Amino acid sequence: MDMYDDYLEDGRMALCVANAYEKKYYFNERFNAVPDSVKDELHIICVLFTEEVGGIFTIAFEDDGNVVMEINADEDDIYYDEVSSGLLISEIRRSRQELFESLRLYYRVVILHDDISELLKENE
Repeated sequence: MDMYDDYLEDGRMALCVANAYEKKYYFNERFNAVPDSVKDELHIICVLFTEEVGGIFTIAFEDDGNVVMEINADEDDIYYDEVSSGLLISEIRRSRQELFESLRLYYRVVILHDDISELLKENE
C-alpha cells in the first residue's frame, strides 16, 4: 500500500497509517473535519505503536464503518514482535473503545450518509 492512498488494497478506507521504517505518519484528509483532539490521539496511538512494535500500523474503516487495526512488517524485520503487536492491538481496542465507536458513527454519517437518527436508535 502506498502510504498516501485513501484506500487499502482490499478496498477499505484508511484513516491513518504510521510507518516505522520510513518514520512517517499519514492522516487521510477526507477526515479533516474530525476534531483536532481526536486527530492528535490517533497520531499518538499510531506512532507509539510503531515505536514499540515496529512495522506499518494502519487504522482503517471496513465497508460497514467498523474500525479495524492492522500491522504489517517486513519479513526480514528482526525487531518486529508479532505476539506483542497482537496484545497491543487488543489493549488499544479495549482502552479506546469509545473513540472507535465515535469514529464508526462519524464514518457512517459523513462518508456513507447513513441516517443519524437510525444509527442512534441502533446504539440504544
